[in-house]
Amino acid sequence: MVASQRDGLDQASVSFEALAQAGIRGLHAYDPGHDLVALRRGIVGSALVELGSNENPYGPSPATCAAALDAIGEMHRYPDPLGGDLKRALAAHHGVLPAQVLLGNGSHELLMQFAQVFAGPGCDVTASRYAFAVYALAAQAVGATLRLAEAHSRDHAMARGHDLEAIAVAVAPTTRLVFLANPNNPTGTWFATDALDRLLHSLPRNVLVVVDEAYSEYVTDPVLQTAVSLLPRHPNLIVTRTFSKAYGLAGLRVGYALAHRDCIAVMERVRESFNVNSIGLAAATAALADQGHVNSVRERNLEEREKLAGALRDRWYFVHPSQTNFLLVGFGPRTAAIEAALVARGIVLRPMSGYGLPDCLRITVGSPSENRQLLQSIDAIRADGVDA
Repeated sequence: MVASQRDGLDQASVSFEALAQAGIRGLHAYDPGHDLVALRRGIVGSALVELGSNENPYGPSPATCAAALDAIGEMHRYPDPLGGDLKRALAAHHGVLPAQVLLGNGSHELLMQFAQVFAGPGCDVTASRYAFAVYALAAQAVGATLRLAEAHSRDHAMARGHDLEAIAVAVAPTTRLVFLANPNNPTGTWFATDALDRLLHSLPRNVLVVVDEAYSEYVTDPVLQTAVSLLPRHPNLIVTRTFSKAYGLAGLRVGYALAHRDCIAVMERVRESFNVNSIGLAAATAALADQGHVNSVRERNLEEREKLAGALRDRWYFVHPSQTNFLLVGFGPRTAAIEAALVARGIVLRPMSGYGLPDCLRITVGSPSENRQLLQSIDAIRADGVDA
């Protein structure tokens, strides 16, 4: 493009902000945290320790990798637009009908689409104060009003986690969607399945409750079972899951939702064609079949999570309870300085200011060596007086 053409574009008088829909004009794009690609390129002589995105440090199973490699040979073909093999595998795994399964380009896409289909101007969307940022984005993007229910206090056993009684109170006659995460991101906290059942019984049937179970495969507390078992009793229940966490497929972006078949039929009208790629479909199907790997990941994560939580508490940091592959940790008034000092040492955590928790950092439970590096770096920073 010649300079005069560039200048003409730069000087365009079109206000794209004004042309955007009202909900979009005040919207801020999802914040993924640090620019990890740039940080990786800036590290010389050692690998970046990435503990900010809740990824599985052990990766996918060998069988999953083999299935992905096999699928590469067909990448000149469009993927199955129905995702039939994966849908049937998910239906069998969860004991539902294939017609109750909706596939997504990660669960993020599905969360946005549920708001697109079932909310809008004049409608309310209810969520907890400290919950996944996408819930607020989904509500605002469609022009709905977000009603935040107060979370439990820091002193509660489920510090800053969902207060289901407060959520029930926040539901109004105009409420169309309730977003819950169990376990919750970014706090790691959870609530019992029985409590969810009681909440669902208390709500009108025209209020759809989306239970985000992105971290469900990491759960070890028996009071928390998947909400999928409640689907037959509650037609207004929607459960979302992802292959990005315990299955180790974050780079392939495969998520899914389980709900009443009539709900799924409506959602299929807005699902983008070929929204899950061929490699993702093949890898997710193979990953689902290899539950032995998932069990191993869960056990290793549990061991490392408990060790890391104990080590951080021994250093007098406040560690929120967690049933996930991450810990929300309170570092106090020097949190920003601590986080910056860790980045300078090649350790990336997730700052929480955007969640209204500026005194906290979210830490992915890494491999044993990654967790050791983190603790060693924290000790070095403390010795330097950064957290004083």
